[in-house]
Amino acid sequence: MSNFEEKFPRALWIRLLIYIALGHVLAAFLYLLFAVGAKG
Repeated sequence: MSNFEEKFPRALWIRLLIYIALGHVLAAFLYLLFAVGAKG
C-alpha cells in the first residue's frame, strides 16, 4: 500500500474529490436551470 500512496499523494485525491463534487453541483444547477426554464 505504501507504493500506492507514493504514486498518488493524498493532496491529489482531495483535489480530485473536490473537483468531482463541484462538477456535480454545477451539473445539478444547470439541470435545474433547464428544468425550470422548460416549464416557463
